[in-house]
Amino acid sequence: MILRILIVDDEPLARERLRLLLQEEPQIEIIGEVGDGKNAVRAIRRNRPDLVLLDIQLPEMAGFEIVASLDPEHMPAIVFVTAYEQFAVRAFKIHAVDYLLKPVEPARLHEALTRVRKLNSEEGDIRQRVLDLMQDVGRRRGAQDRIAVKTDGDVVILKLAEIDWAESAGSYVCFHTAGQTHISRQTMQQAEQDLLRHNFIRIHRSTIVNLDRVKKLKSLPFGEYAVELRDGTTLPISRGYKDEALRALGYA
Repeated sequence: MILRILIVDDEPLARERLRLLLQEEPQIEIIGEVGDGKNAVRAIRRNRPDLVLLDIQLPEMAGFEIVASLDPEHMPAIVFVTAYEQFAVRAFKIHAVDYLLKPVEPARLHEALTRVRKLNSEEGDIRQRVLDLMQDVGRRRGAQDRIAVKTDGDVVILKLAEIDWAESAGSYVCFHTAGQTHISRQTMQQAEQDLLRHNFIRIHRSTIVNLDRVKKLKSLPFGEYAVELRDGTTLPISRGYKDEALRALGYA
């Protein structure tokens, strides 16, 4: 049976990689490629693919929002694609919904396609797993999309999506948000527990960054790297965190 696949990713190179890998697989028909959430919904409703390779982070609509907008009765199989292995991926494992880590490896893609074919005969089962996953992730995000930062005399509520980066400063942690710095009386370990469950990654023993704020990965002499944030801030990546950071940024 031919598996009709729609690729949804806002990165042209990521779509190209998936397309080239899929061309090596038997009985595959790529019915389209889409680079943003709204067009993804239209393409899914119009073309009714058997499988969608769906990036989690997309302009306008996130991958979970796309799935939430679809009719459960006509929902295709979903394999999520992500550049970071954090709590969402753990949720995928709990609900037995498949996912691919960027950069996608041929063997891992083949394994996911094999699994989709096997589950295709259990339509209600695979679709219910996706719906259960969405509900789980939605509950977690709704309850944990902000943190309370204790400063001198006050408690500041920060939305996690607004935090650009955090750094340790002795026995304090500085949270940087839109040109402001909030100094908190907490340890870096506590900040790490709050942030790394979301779209953050540690790039140095004293630095945690929001992946959504990273504009550019900068190559430095002697195999070193740094990240440039959207506000122009440049932060070095230490050797101890380099491999994990490059994977999270989809480079390694």
